[in-house]
Amino acid sequence: MSGRRGSPTIETLFVFGVVFALQTAVSLVGLMAFFFVLAPPVEVRPWTLVTSVYAHGGTAHLLANSFALLVFGLLVERRTTRFRFHAFFVTTGILAGVAQITLGSLVGPAQGVLGASGAIFALMGYVLAGNVVSATLLDRFRLSGRLQLVLFVVFAAVVTLATGAPGVALIAHFTGLVLGLLAGRAGILDVRNGRHK
Repeated sequence: MSGRRGSPTIETLFVFGVVFALQTAVSLVGLMAFFFVLAPPVEVRPWTLVTSVYAHGGTAHLLANSFALLVFGLLVERRTTRFRFHAFFVTTGILAGVAQITLGSLVGPAQGVLGASGAIFALMGYVLAGNVVSATLLDRFRLSGRLQLVLFVVFAAVVTLATGAPGVALIAHFTGLVLGLLAGRAGILDVRNGRHK
């Protein structure tokens, strides 16, 4: 769908590059966290709700997220519009970041977060739950909505823990994956076959 006017995945990669260059520039004067790190209280620097989604903690972080975005973004963009892709990406990224700083502060000292991992996990969840095979299996077993939600949460917890490492925003990953699974099951981005116009 999105290929007619350009790829939203490639556009997002471009934004990653621009933001990373800006991060590098402002870090020279010690203002990287001020502009790009989402940290409580959010009201003090509300722009970081968006900038933190596209910012990265270093070259390795940028490259890992860029690769994952290519894998899942190119699959999702074929089923939706550019606007929906970008809106989904930034919204799930913001929600994952807010969940990380809010829930993370309940179990330890409040810390800031940055990176697109939550949004990328949402794209992954969309691909996993929004495909024909998943839909057929879930429909065949006639699982209630509550049971599907429980399965999604358990699956997201297992994937999150399996991909965890020190310093990784596990709550953001978990939140993004659950949001993506729910969105994929509902087909909210899918504009093929006249759905959700």
